[in-house]
Order: sequence, then structure tokens, then C-alpha cells
Amino acid sequence: MISRYAWYLREFLKKVWVRVVGFAILALLAAVLARVLSPYLPPALALQTGSEAVSQLLGILTSSMLAVTTFSLSIAVSAFAAAAGSATPRATVLLQEDRTTQNVLATFLGAFLFGLVGLVALHADFYDASGKVVVFLFTVLVIGLVVVALIRWIGHLMQFGRMGDTLDRVERAACDALMRRLENPFLGGRPLRDAPPTEAAIIGAEDTGYIQHVDMQALQDCGESLETDVFLHRLPGSFVAPGTPLLSVKTSSLDDRQLADLRNGVTIGPSRNFDEDPRFGVIVLTEIASRALSPAVNDPGTAIDIIGRHVRLLARWRLRDDAEVRFDRVHVPPILVQDVIEDAFSPIARDGSALSEVQIRLQKALAALCGVAPELFAHACMAMSREAIARAEAAPLLAGEMAAIRSAAPDRIRADGPVP
Repeated sequence: MISRYAWYLREFLKKVWVRVVGFAILALLAAVLARVLSPYLPPALALQTGSEAVSQLLGILTSSMLAVTTFSLSIAVSAFAAAAGSATPRATVLLQEDRTTQNVLATFLGAFLFGLVGLVALHADFYDASGKVVVFLFTVLVIGLVVVALIRWIGHLMQFGRMGDTLDRVERAACDALMRRLENPFLGGRPLRDAPPTEAAIIGAEDTGYIQHVDMQALQDCGESLETDVFLHRLPGSFVAPGTPLLSVKTSSLDDRQLADLRNGVTIGPSRNFDEDPRFGVIVLTEIASRALSPAVNDPGTAIDIIGRHVRLLARWRLRDDAEVRFDRVHVPPILVQDVIEDAFSPIARDGSALSEVQIRLQKALAALCGVAPELFAHACMAMSREAIARAEAAPLLAGEMAAIRSAAPDRIRADGPVP
């Protein structure tokens, strides 16, 4: 796990306006650099390059880029709204962090500011003849960048904000978070498989929200300074309220500074994020499936697609007993397979209980996971299979449909017969 300050910096750099401001600053520097480089160019070069036409080029660039920037921004906002309406509002953050969209908008705005500053400088006689040559060359370069950005933008818009694109982004974010967690199942600390010791001092949360990040190095430093172990009660993604136990420390007393240092190791925010919380991506995928199964949408095909994505995602899960312990003073609880299986399939089993095609695909998915890693998934998948069959029996399904659902269930469920 990265430090708290590195995490803040990473979240800051994801904002679209950061990239836009960066490109705008580069555009302003290019306009100033033309004045700096002008003494190094021969005056005769101005006649050979046709630098007197630079004012017209900058005028065309400025007027067109303002319109293109406004139009592109409206397209991006429409894509965000479409994703929130057709999929889920929780997925829009992934579209807002899309690098292609941010780079395109930043290129367009940077080109607009370059043209505007260049025009102002030209009319203020800021450049001599050699300076106009440099501005002309920079203008040609900026036009080339704009053309490349337009080509990328046109290709990007063919998929941006569509349901398939949104599902791919959520699945990729969930997969990346899960792979990172599987590499460090206990965030680099020691495994905490049982409850924290009762004799330890409990440190509660002071804010209401979700745990977004755990600074393991900060907790390790606190444990070393106190010469004791630190026990983490909740993982990133957990909801906490004031007084909710966050940490436990085996010590008799803690002063205010030590309490503040320990609490600062756990960052609490208003919402969950994809990077540190593998379960959140699974939950968002399931949320999209639940919306697809609602009577207003009635799209079981999307729910079936998401069930397959869950299998592809969870099939990567492997138990690791050789994980490196870099923070030996910090004890961290694991992510439970039962919780992830419930996150992925329980809402789909509930909302698709009256749709035999969804129930059959769900049973096949659970059976597939049991076959991939029975020692890992068997217990949780068997329990979920029983729950899904019970929900299907309570729905108005025909006897033949129920028989098909049971025949697709894992072997042990199929042998057990109807759920009492």
C-alpha cells in the first residue's frame, strides 16, 4: 500500500482539470518561448517560412478550438449522463477519469489558449520577425497535435459511454483492484484471521463515511514507536460512523498525538473507490445487472453478460500463503470469499428469480467456480446456489423451468433435491 500523501497525489492527478491546466500552461510557455528563441534565428528565415501568415493561422485556430472544446465537453457530459442512466451513477467516475477524454479536452483547450495568447502578443508587437517564425513553427506543431487528438476523439466516441464500454471499464477496474489485493492479501501486514484481542485499546472513527485508504507504513511506524502490534478492524470499502472501531493497539494508554497518528493511518471519505476496494467493482457490476433486471428496463441479456464477467473475474482468485510481510507490526483481516460471492450473485438471484434464463446462467456460473477452485469457492457457491433455488421456487416458474435450473446447479445441490 502506498503512503497517504502518495494516495492523495494519485487521486488529485486523476481530476480532469489537472490535465487541462497542465496543457494550458504548456501552451502559455510555448508562446513565451517564441520570444526567448527568436534571437537565435536569422531574420531571412522569416521570408522563407511565410511567417506573416501566422496571425491568420492563430485566428483560425482560436475560433475553431473554442467551438470544438465546447462541443467536446458537451459530448463528454452527455456520455456521463448516459452511463449514469443506463448503467449506474457509480460507474461515471471511471468515465470521468478516462485518459483519452482528458487528453483530448486538454489538447483543445491548450490550443485555444495558445492561439489566444499568440494573437495578443502579435498585436502587442511582442515578437520581431524571427519571433514570428518561432510562433509559426509552434502553430504548425499545435495544429498537428489537434489533428491527432481529433482522430483519436472520433474513434473514441464510437464506444465512449455505451453500455459495453461501461461494463468493460468496471470489470477492468474490479480486476485490477482484485489482482493488487491478491498480490498483497493482507496489505503487506500479518494475517488477522480471528477477532482482535479483547484486552487491546480500541480506537474508534471520528467521521462518517467509507474507508478509502489504509497507510500501512504509518501504522507500522506507530506500532514500532509504541513497541506493540496494531490490529486493523475494517478494510477499505467499509462504512464507519463515529465510534466505530477502526484499530486496536496492545497498550495501556495513548496520548492525543499517538491517537491522531493512528487515526491518520486510515483515510475516511464520502464514497467508495475502485482502486483500494476490490468488492466495490463487483458490487457496481451487480448493481448494473439489478437495474437491467428491473421491470422498467427488462434486459436479462445484460444480467447474463454480467454473470459471465463475474465468473471471469473471480476465477482469477487464488489463495496465497507466501505473501510477503513488510509491516510485521500491523495485523489485517482478509477479504472473505463468502462476502464477495454474495456481493456478486445475491442481488441477481433476487431480482432475476422469475426469469429462468437468468437462474440457469447463475447456477452454471456457480458450478463453474466450484470447478475452478473447489477448496476456495465450494462452500460459498453451494450456499448461494441454495439461496437462488429457494428464490426461484418462490417465483411463478413452471415445473420444467425449475427442473432445468436444478440440473444446472452444482452436483451436490442437484443431488440434494428441492430446498425445504
